[in-house]
Amino acid sequence: MDKKHIYLDNCITTQPAPEVIEAMLPYLREKFWFPGSFISTGEAINADLERYKEIVAGSLNAKPSEIHFTNGGTLANNIAIKGLLEQHSGKGKHIICSIVDYPDILTNAAFFEEAGFEVTYLSPDQEAFIDLDELKEAIRPDTILFMTTAVNHVVGTIQPLKKIEQILRAADHHIFFHVDACQGYGKIPLDMKELDIDTMSISAHKIHGPQGIGALYLRQGTKIGQYVHGIARFDDLQTGGLNFASIAGFAKAVELQFSDLKGNISRLRDLSNYLLESIQQKIPYVELNGPLGEGRAPHNMNVTFDYIEGEAITMMMDMHGITVATGSACASEGLKANYVLMAIGKTFVQSHGSMKFTVGRYNTREEIDYTVDVIAEIVKELRSRSPLFHENK
Repeated sequence: MDKKHIYLDNCITTQPAPEVIEAMLPYLREKFWFPGSFISTGEAINADLERYKEIVAGSLNAKPSEIHFTNGGTLANNIAIKGLLEQHSGKGKHIICSIVDYPDILTNAAFFEEAGFEVTYLSPDQEAFIDLDELKEAIRPDTILFMTTAVNHVVGTIQPLKKIEQILRAADHHIFFHVDACQGYGKIPLDMKELDIDTMSISAHKIHGPQGIGALYLRQGTKIGQYVHGIARFDDLQTGGLNFASIAGFAKAVELQFSDLKGNISRLRDLSNYLLESIQQKIPYVELNGPLGEGRAPHNMNVTFDYIEGEAITMMMDMHGITVATGSACASEGLKANYVLMAIGKTFVQSHGSMKFTVGRYNTREEIDYTVDVIAEIVKELRSRSPLFHENK
């Protein structure tokens, strides 16, 4: 195939769609105004803002008033979690999450532990699904918040949100339910009329939108404390300015992804399944991490190549113009084993031998074929040098 860069790390960010960039340009060139009243420029932006909220709300079967733009998913998570706990801490100081959640959730949990809250961390099974029986047992009279990651960022596991919601709502008091859906938005159906979720974060740059823009879904009637203070130009939850061009790009990315959500999901799943099948056909001693099939996000494929280091594979693939992620991604800037893989029973060696491939809209089967051929050669070379391979072969 032609020598071009192949990008298979769509979990961390995605290539902005050309239509997204076009949608942003008017706000970078001439429509650079902030929302306002009584003047034509401000009123024009007000009207555009409401239209973009309607587009994002429609993708979630939510109300436009329930959508609050933020400068990313991490800020949306912080506004929700800190806002909920600040507002409702008088009702209890017990939080539940899991040990395989995204760092946004885990670092907030640690922050509130330091502040005097008690946190129960649920265990996962070998496919990274949280233990629902453990969740039931963890609920106490002073439990005020359960938070989870809709799609696991390492192995792609889709948590059973409806079953979780039913457990929470069976309690004798209201337990707030926060979902980090940045990896799931546009990859799985998320219907706010069907799911009784209080707050949820989403992000544009995971669905071929611009970086630096996201949104918080806040269910009507749910009260949260103020986390960001300042003048409310765009929103009363994230005060101050926002990049309006990015909001326009976000809305366009949503239109593109949700115009045929089932078709887009099916294409990603077909591509990631083809990747796994091709790897298994050409490379021995390979193990899938996480669930196979519908329990896994359609874009994510995490596999362990036994007896060798994922970091070495990553660097050698980069020399061939292919970007992938290692099993240590999101664990540390150093060489710590990934905490999710360790939590689901992988060894230190297996964690370091794992690779995460995440496909996107612009990947092709031709790219997959070339990538697998390159991996096969790299694995063969690295195993020829590996004492572990020769000991265990």
